Amino acid sequence: MIYVLLLVLVTAVWGWTFVLVKDAISQYPTLPFLAIRFAIAALVMVAVVRRPPGWRILRAGVPIGVALALGYLFQTVGLQTTSPGNAGLLTGLFVVFTPLIDGLFGVAIPPRTILAAVAALAGTMLLTGSGLALPQLGDLLVIACALCFAVHIVLLSRFAPGLAPAPLAMVQMLTAAALFGGSALPQLRPPGGSVWFAIGVTAVLASAVAFFIQTWAQAHLSASRTALILATEPTWALVAAILLAGQRFGFVQAVGAGIVLLAIVGHEALAARGGRLPAP
Repeated sequence: MIYVLLLVLVTAVWGWTFVLVKDAISQYPTLPFLAIRFAIAALVMVAVVRRPPGWRILRAGVPIGVALALGYLFQTVGLQTTSPGNAGLLTGLFVVFTPLIDGLFGVAIPPRTILAAVAALAGTMLLTGSGLALPQLGDLLVIACALCFAVHIVLLSRFAPGLAPAPLAMVQMLTAAALFGGSALPQLRPPGGSVWFAIGVTAVLASAVAFFIQTWAQAHLSASRTALILATEPTWALVAAILLAGQRFGFVQAVGAGIVLLAIVGHEALAARGGRLPAP
């Protein structure tokens, strides 16, 4: 299906942007970066839609946009103190969190999900180099980001069917831009050239285009099925971190990364082999 292929392409773009964003926020404050990014994304979607959203789209899009904005806030702040590869892998935990959150809406949680969650937690401890101690603050923030993205996926699967995808994506971008805009004003200053490049890529490709595609696709896909397709994002992020940022893993961290990936991909492979995935 075309929306499956497009979602895979979206994950490749998201994986690449971990390195871009890490470099950008080392030169420019985080909140202004996010404010400009989502303001441009919102303007792109407004230019595409060219009409005000209806009440049904506003009622659905604002809470979905809040979950999205919180996810990016936690992820971007977390990137200040963790590597792009770690951030990509930890963000991928949304694949495990999504069915767990779906369970709050009455969807049964299979044993494989509980097993994957425990394995992912063990892998996280090794990946972050923390042993038996808690992960560092940046890693914890990215884990919180994964929870928010899981909520975003679940909400989209519940509200997107029956709603026009472009206006719904526009409201998500406008909500994020509004949330970041006010808090960013005290730190706002003109970005440099490399920061503008990162803002342009993340605003247009990784936000406006990507979330329009995801919103459209989730009108046809369940939350669990979407999480399965998006499970390739951590792999793209890891490849980008190694090739573009020169990130290297020690043996223990490599084992941890392997366990996290195995928990993510293994969970979804077992779900696919088991037949029909849990529906919202």
